[in-house]
Amino acid sequence: MANYAAIILGAGKGTRMKSEVPKVLHEVAGTPMLGHVLGALKELKVKRTVVVVGHGSESVREGFADSGVEFVEQTAQLGTGHAVMSAMGALKGFKGKVLVLSGDVPLITSATLRGLLRVHKKGRGEGEAALSFVSAILHDATGYGRVTRGANNAITSIVEQKDCTPVERLINEINTGLYLFDSEFLFKNIKKLKTANAQGEYYLPDLIGIAVAEGRPVRALTHMDVLEVMGVNNRVELARATAIMRIRILKELMLSGVTIIDPGATYIDASVRVGKDTVISPGVHLKGSTVIGAGCVIEEGVKIVDSRIGDGSIVKSSSVVEASRVGCYARIGPFAHLRPGNSLSDDVRIGNFVELKKCKVGRGSKAGHLSYLGDAVIGKDVNIGAGTITCNYDGKNKFVTTIADNVFVGSDSQLVAPVKVGKNAYVGSGTTVTKDVPAGALVVARVEQKIKKGWVAKKGRMAESVKKSVRKSASRSRKKIKRGK
Repeated sequence: MANYAAIILGAGKGTRMKSEVPKVLHEVAGTPMLGHVLGALKELKVKRTVVVVGHGSESVREGFADSGVEFVEQTAQLGTGHAVMSAMGALKGFKGKVLVLSGDVPLITSATLRGLLRVHKKGRGEGEAALSFVSAILHDATGYGRVTRGANNAITSIVEQKDCTPVERLINEINTGLYLFDSEFLFKNIKKLKTANAQGEYYLPDLIGIAVAEGRPVRALTHMDVLEVMGVNNRVELARATAIMRIRILKELMLSGVTIIDPGATYIDASVRVGKDTVISPGVHLKGSTVIGAGCVIEEGVKIVDSRIGDGSIVKSSSVVEASRVGCYARIGPFAHLRPGNSLSDDVRIGNFVELKKCKVGRGSKAGHLSYLGDAVIGKDVNIGAGTITCNYDGKNKFVTTIADNVFVGSDSQLVAPVKVGKNAYVGSGTTVTKDVPAGALVVARVEQKIKKGWVAKKGRMAESVKKSVRKSASRSRKKIKRGK
């Protein structure tokens, strides 16, 4: 949108959150509240965005360093008008329209902002407004600024709660703190704001009175969905906003062709993408930058974080996948754990109670049961037997195990890194591999088997003899006690 800029107010401490974390960094469905507001603006293609920071400004700047926004500091929190004043230097020379939003209204949508733009432009023969804002109707308006109207329902002012008369407190139309200004009007009048009010602050809504005095139109978009435009001020409201956002996310996914068996027990972050015909079972958590392909099955209790799952793959119950890439038609779990740094090709099978860390696994390879594979490069069509361990850590450093294509690793084997197993080699069950294995070779390293005939019966006779001796000793002790000795 040409000639549109935005100011986001994010300097508040958020005292009612009772947190050391800046309020706008508290997450709703995996994304900081400020991130949701920026997302709504991104859809409108606003060219310039200025974020006003204050409490915890370094954390906010760091968290959004790559977002393309500009930051300005509000050194003292003296009200919304003062916050906008702080941004004036950054927008010096700008001509157009300026949106002013709050960083703690995470449910705001681009559709609502577009509606505000339309209301601002199209009046009833009055011309374009000096400013417009979003209002809402509440049954209980306690704590909010009230919208006052005069003849022909024209807006005359917004009066903050602490400055309301008893009659004004009965008004149930409130200001949500979302504004659109003509930049010339804003720049000309922002410094005219005064602190002659109950809180001794610069109120941004006082610009309405200035516009009315100039005979300029002021308009309101009265929103029917009150929850979308309400700010988050405490943990209760944060949880409520998260629940609403989660419903939005799941609805959008279902309408795009994803089956979610129980939306009430499914948790998917706003940043996650899921392909059509994927089926997601209850208790699933999909977080961060996760991308799930088409036609996948994600079973009960699975947690996937910052990972990519290829088309047609199945992640079975109670598995955890972290910062890993899984190819197409793979099978993971149940109870598998992919720690960060894994890259699995197509048709890989990682079975129950198998843990991987920083492994590259070739097409068609499998580790079916009860194994730990860390810092390993595994080729194509490799079989990893149950109980196999790559011993990758010597207490100080990590080392790599390399297993070439078509290798068979028997059960209960240990590969002590750094070590390489050549193509088509065979590692016998129970082997500890400490040296490189040539291609096509068999390696077996076991203690020699010994057989002692009749050992079980002999052991049984010895055990019975010991038992009789113990019983006789106990009997003598009891007799001595009875005689008082």
